[in-house]
Amino acid sequence: MYITISPHKTGGNYAQSAGDFVAYLEKENEGKAIGDYEHFFNQYGEEITAAEVIKEIDGNTAKLKKTEPKFYSITINPSKRELKHLQDSKTDLKTYTRELMKEYAKAFNREIEGRAVTAEDIKYYAKMEQVRTFKGTDKQIQENQPYASKILELKHEIREIQAGKLVGNIKKIENKIAQLEKEAPHQQNGKRIVQGMQKDGNQSHIHIIVSRKDITNRHSLSPGSKHKASEVSMHGKMVKRGFNRNAFYAASEKTFDRVFKYKRNYVETYPARKMFIKNPKVYFSILSGLPANEKAMAYKMLATSGVPLMNIPTNKVQLALKAIKAIKRGMGKAIQSSSIGI
Repeated sequence: MYITISPHKTGGNYAQSAGDFVAYLEKENEGKAIGDYEHFFNQYGEEITAAEVIKEIDGNTAKLKKTEPKFYSITINPSKRELKHLQDSKTDLKTYTRELMKEYAKAFNREIEGRAVTAEDIKYYAKMEQVRTFKGTDKQIQENQPYASKILELKHEIREIQAGKLVGNIKKIENKIAQLEKEAPHQQNGKRIVQGMQKDGNQSHIHIIVSRKDITNRHSLSPGSKHKASEVSMHGKMVKRGFNRNAFYAASEKTFDRVFKYKRNYVETYPARKMFIKNPKVYFSILSGLPANEKAMAYKMLATSGVPLMNIPTNKVQLALKAIKAIKRGMGKAIQSSSIGI
């Protein structure tokens, strides 16, 4: 599971309206019949229109300055293995989102009128998306790039020949292009993977727009707070503040496991991700000590995610610095693509 939380920005500044973001999330409805639209939903409602989302989010910004986020974007990106485990990804991910937002509320070290924050205090709207496209940061695009560059050069050469600026055999060049298209290491349905191409398979994921202010438009609930859990004196009394991201991320996978009875492998866990960043040596030491079946699955998941494994030791010998850097690069790409979901 790969989850992100970020304030929504436009051109480096905090967005003053949710309009552009909502329009972006409506892109999958283009060309569909109204009955086939994917609508927004929240903790209790279904089939919420884009217009209502914009009205509710934009109207819930009392006393917020232009220099403060008006709303945040949360993305829920299940791994392929997690999606495969679900019975009905569309229905199940909506269920998961509603359970997850309960954990989101719990992560606030805040009180509203003397009680803890609950999901009922959060104003949010979520949307299911089924399509993902390959981006420039994806491993497939980066590793296909040398072929893409050469193909571009050859196509330019053909245009120069056609314009009479060069002399050459166009048919021969076209054959070279066809050969390069086949030789590119990453293919999908017999075609070279290029930026913007839709990814095959189940790509279900969730986008959430969550207001900075609570449902009453009186209390600020910022997941971007730098304070994890503390108290500060305001107007002569102690007030709780902060948002515990670590607690939220850890709870996100536990919630998924509980709701769907999912057996999570070590490499999929949030503690494993933190351990990898903090101490790769200990990470791989733990990995090598897993029961045989779990270890085999862990290495398989890492390998299929593009993490280089040839230099990973199966004992507690110190990892070479060069190997650590290579593994970190591969792991980072795997995490961002949600392919291993740690």
